[in-house]
Amino acid sequence: MIDQAQKNENARNYLKAALFQGPDWIPCSVGIMPATWRKYREELEDVLLDFPRFFPWLKKGAVDFELPGDKRYQAGQFTDNWGCLWDNIAEGLDGAVVGHPLEDWDDFDSYQPPDPVTQGEGWGPAPDWQQRRQACARAKQEGRLAWGYVEHGSMYMRLYYLRGFSNFMIDVATEEPRLDELIQSVLSYNMATIEKHLECGAEIMSFGDDLGFQKSLAISPVKWRRYIGPCFRRMFGRCRQADVLIRLHSDGHMLEIIPDLIQYGVTIINPQIRANGLDGLEQVAKGRVCLDLDLDRQLFPFVGPQEIKEHIREAVSRLNLPEGGLMLYAECEPDIPLANVRAICEEFDTIGGPGA
Repeated sequence: MIDQAQKNENARNYLKAALFQGPDWIPCSVGIMPATWRKYREELEDVLLDFPRFFPWLKKGAVDFELPGDKRYQAGQFTDNWGCLWDNIAEGLDGAVVGHPLEDWDDFDSYQPPDPVTQGEGWGPAPDWQQRRQACARAKQEGRLAWGYVEHGSMYMRLYYLRGFSNFMIDVATEEPRLDELIQSVLSYNMATIEKHLECGAEIMSFGDDLGFQKSLAISPVKWRRYIGPCFRRMFGRCRQADVLIRLHSDGHMLEIIPDLIQYGVTIINPQIRANGLDGLEQVAKGRVCLDLDLDRQLFPFVGPQEIKEHIREAVSRLNLPEGGLMLYAECEPDIPLANVRAICEEFDTIGGPGA
């Protein structure tokens, strides 16, 4: 288990919130997309410099405003390590998969998935595991949390990246026999990735898979439990066996499967507020699992600073408990006014504090 006594103040408070051990403040974080930096540049920098608690790393002139991030955020096309073709028409925002190596099942027998140890993430370079091992050791020495991660879209999304969305939906509906074999191939990749991060000394594993549409799961709860749920049970089970905490991000509606994820051992869930609603999250998750709540980024561009602050306060009043179980996350896309970025930071500074 993580030795909380050796952690610095932010990491210790983060763990207290995650484990319902009475945090001193609500952990809050602000995500700035590369496209948002490209749009606002020094103006955004000046706003964030006023909040050093949340951006201690930020110094005047430290940000390369043109930096698009990894390949997914660069305009144009590239093929990832799985053979999926990505296309991006907006520099600084995420691209989408438009070419699918297993669109035809006839190609399945000859298909070779990437090696997670030597090739790594779908869009990234080959991993330097020695460097990651050193990064985990350094984080622990400095009192920070040592994170490991499985790439975003690693399970459910990777299946439709490979097959194409419509094909994958038909596979699920018709219970295509080869789908089970494909799922096991993707799961084996993820399990090998998890194992390497555990060997590196990870204390908390981060997963990301967008499991829902705006108002429902993409596939029925019954089908999800048939095909996808057992994969999360395996992945989370290995982490818990190693006394490693688990954070899961998911865009979209996921209320029906939150109880399943809790049963599988998830520590922190990062759900979207608009797709799930405060009522639903209060009913199925409050007090049962830590929520790292993704605030309403679809609201951010269309209201003023006061409404932003009221939105945050309502979430806190509905979901926070004295013993913890709530974190807040605000992702700032390029359509958000700078005044609203400031409002988010001001309210976070009032009601909470930095995350890990």
